[in-house]
Amino acid sequence: MDIAYLVTPLVTWLLVGPIKFLINSARTRQWAFGLVGNGGFPSNHSAVVSSMATLIALREGIHHPAFGVAVTLVFIVVIDANSLRQHVGKQAAAINRLAKGDAGDKRLRERMGHTIVEIAGGLCTGAALAFGINAVLGRGW
Repeated sequence: MDIAYLVTPLVTWLLVGPIKFLINSARTRQWAFGLVGNGGFPSNHSAVVSSMATLIALREGIHHPAFGVAVTLVFIVVIDANSLRQHVGKQAAAINRLAKGDAGDKRLRERMGHTIVEIAGGLCTGAALAFGINAVLGRGW
């Protein structure tokens, strides 16, 4: 197996987390520990799947069946990040409002999904990292 297919999503995941933390900290002018994980700019999940789709396109071509599978996965992740998880966040906000009187209850995380800009940032970041990793590793690693 070409090691680039293992390294690319792993490196993308490891780099996007700190990038997200720094961007969100600069935007809010405070340490953005609350935005670590789900939500925020750029989308980790979108970056990881787009890095793999880009790497497959670069190494195998866009006519390869694996590229079609990767693009399908990108669509599923983007739809999930934008609509489904935003609805989950709205549900969490409603539950938190209902449970406001119960001091012993732990509040549910309300920031779950991503905006279109956060998703686009993840897609672009993932593609850029795939280009970079492909250039560094070259063919046949």
